[in-house]
This record gives sequence, C-alpha cells and structure tokens, in this order.
Amino acid sequence: MLPAGEVRIYLACGVTDMRKGFHSLAAQVQTVLQHDPFSGAIFLFRGRRGDLIKCLFWDRQGLCLYVKKLDRGRFVWPQAKDGVVSLTMAQFSMLLESIDWRNTAWTARPEVVV
Repeated sequence: MLPAGEVRIYLACGVTDMRKGFHSLAAQVQTVLQHDPFSGAIFLFRGRRGDLIKCLFWDRQGLCLYVKKLDRGRFVWPQAKDGVVSLTMAQFSMLLESIDWRNTAWTARPEVVV
C-alpha cells in the first residue's frame, strides 16, 4: 500500500534498468537524484519500453517496492534524459492510471445546489 497524505513524490527522468531491486534503486536515489531514500518520499522509475514503473518508498518499517506493468500503452514520462521531477499527489494518481499528467489544467468549479 502506498503512503497517504502529504508525501513528496519524485520522478527519476530518463530510463532505469528495471532489473534493479531495493538496494540498487535506493543507491540511485542517493547518488543520482541526491535524495534520502529513507525520507518517506516516493521515488518513481520507468523502464526503456515505458510499460513498467517502480515506486520505492520507506514506510517507517522498511523499504517498499511497488511495481505496475501496463497491458497496453505506456506511462507518460518527461523527455529529459536525467534529473528529477517533483509531482503532486494528483499528478501521481494520474500517472498510475496512465493519464497524461503533464498538461492538465485544474479549474475549480462552484458546486451547484438545486
């Protein structure tokens, strides 16, 4: 189960070797992304084909690794080859549903009471 509430979410730009597990991804968070894998933030990685993502996070008891593979299509990912992108929880939810989260305009509409 992924953490709920106010959580920082970081997406690793570029391509990640999806054979990597807990230790290799945690090392990548430290060395490449320059973040602490034990901070409680969620770190997202995508493979070359784009149909598989891994989410690494610390749940105060241990490292958790969530994996999702799409039957069809690809996860939307930035074109940058390296670096990190910060996402909101709404963008993260759209990413997991394979919705294009990059150009979504959020507008608040007043609720109509009849």
